[in-house]
Amino acid sequence: MASSSMGASSWSMQIQNSSSQEDLQQMMDRRKRKRMVSNRESARRSRMRKQKHLDDLATHVDQLMNENSLIVTSLNVTTQLYLNIDAENSVLRAQLDELTHRLRSLNEIITCLDLTSCLFDTERDEDASMNMHDDEFLNPWNLLLVNQPIMGTADMLIMH
Repeated sequence: MASSSMGASSWSMQIQNSSSQEDLQQMMDRRKRKRMVSNRESARRSRMRKQKHLDDLATHVDQLMNENSLIVTSLNVTTQLYLNIDAENSVLRAQLDELTHRLRSLNEIITCLDLTSCLFDTERDEDASMNMHDDEFLNPWNLLLVNQPIMGTADMLIMH
């Protein structure tokens, strides 16, 4: 009987050992599954963060491209305005040169006329100076008046 008692107790121990091994195995399987689920969830969250970051970067690229487009448009408009103003400035410089030349010529004529009136000491009233006689055309000082080009616009004539 002792052996049967020993056999029963050994069998009982084996059953307990096998049952505790099964419980341990089940517990390890549960932990393993829980870890796998946790890892999958963590990977899913990581993929979502990466996708959100990628979307944010794409949105930022679109914003920068729009800003760049606005800056290029503004630069083109500013460049065109600059070119227009530069061309207008060149025209005004040319007009200034021409008017300066005219002014010098007119001042030279006035100087010559002043010298002529001093030399000949002739005084005329306004009506007489308007009606030149034929012999006055022979005076060399009067020829200066004839040779001067008359340049002007209707606006300039109205102002004077």
